[in-house]
Amino acid sequence: MENNHGSQPISVMHVPTIIETARLTMIQMSLHEQDLLFELDQDEAVMRYINGGRKTTMEDIEQRFMPRLRRYHNPLKGYGLWKVIGKDVSAITEDNCAIAELAGQFLGWILVRPMFFFTDHPHLHDIELGWRFKQSTWGRGIATEAAKAVADLIASHSEVTALSAIADEANTGSINIMKKLGMTFVKKAAHPDVPDNQHVVFYSLSLK
Repeated sequence: MENNHGSQPISVMHVPTIIETARLTMIQMSLHEQDLLFELDQDEAVMRYINGGRKTTMEDIEQRFMPRLRRYHNPLKGYGLWKVIGKDVSAITEDNCAIAELAGQFLGWILVRPMFFFTDHPHLHDIELGWRFKQSTWGRGIATEAAKAVADLIASHSEVTALSAIADEANTGSINIMKKLGMTFVKKAAHPDVPDNQHVVFYSLSLK
């Protein structure tokens, strides 16, 4: 299979369409779930470190977000967005009772794509992970649980040599997730996906 940039072929991964953990189900999102993306982005707190707290409009999603997603969406390789759904917890225990009210709800997403994908030289063996979650999940370990499950799947493929992530330096919640995934600080620098040449922190985990 040729990658989107027409360079050397990368082997096809065998990726399941559903990943499950004790509390969550991750499902590869289709290219027709704009309503879920819009719903998530209507919380100014969720958007604080993305664009300063501005709610995303449906026009933003249709004209900017979706065209970008279509370029790296590749279910066979696990690239794209994985929507995270709260499980219907039938046995209420001390560990899961706190998320029982989230059962069946869309909680957020995990992003997967090659690092520097939208440049002339994407890092095809270094996979970028990202995440965005509703406030109702914050402080409950849900984002970490989901990110780790997806990270473990992607890391299991021999062609992947590293996992990476970026964040606003002030976004300690996201940085804590990176650390829990085993990533360590690499540098603070500009990233082509971040507007106005704003610097972000880079974290990475070498798998080789």
